[in-house]
Amino acid sequence: MRRYVQIPCMLLLILAAVPLAAEEPLSEHLAPLAPFVGKTWRGEFANSTPEKPLVDVSRWERALNGQAVRILHSVNDGDYGGETLIVWDAARQSLVYYYFTTAGFYTQGTVRLEGGKFLSHEVVSGNAEGVTEVEAVGEILPDGRLRSTSRHLKNGQWVTGHEVVYREDPSARVVFR
Repeated sequence: MRRYVQIPCMLLLILAAVPLAAEEPLSEHLAPLAPFVGKTWRGEFANSTPEKPLVDVSRWERALNGQAVRILHSVNDGDYGGETLIVWDAARQSLVYYYFTTAGFYTQGTVRLEGGKFLSHEVVSGNAEGVTEVEAVGEILPDGRLRSTSRHLKNGQWVTGHEVVYREDPSARVVFR
């Protein structure tokens, strides 16, 4: 089952708008992500049902002496997962990320804030299902939950991707098999 392999981890950047504090400092460019370092988020996909649950768990960590943020995530206890490193790219003057997956493909992307939403764009390399790009939007809901939606360029056509709503869950665990 690979219908959820195009999860743009960067959408969790929407969390950066919540005022919390991390214990260890990050570089000034990554500072907006500091509130999420050391935290775990659990999200349910919009099409998740009790009979066929679809759950994403993401763990945020400080990496490379604060020059990067590492995000590990897994869907359904390891059916699919990935690892993201977010860094500042001085030449682009942007946060960039590299996302590697258990499905054997990887992505490279950027993220920007626009009108209170986080917009990400990534280029996909090696996806067997024909996905070559992903665009995503993240936003904080009034009750503090986080919503991530995406669309994919698949076989030359843009198609609707996923919708996931997250909340902080310290007991959730990222699982790799």
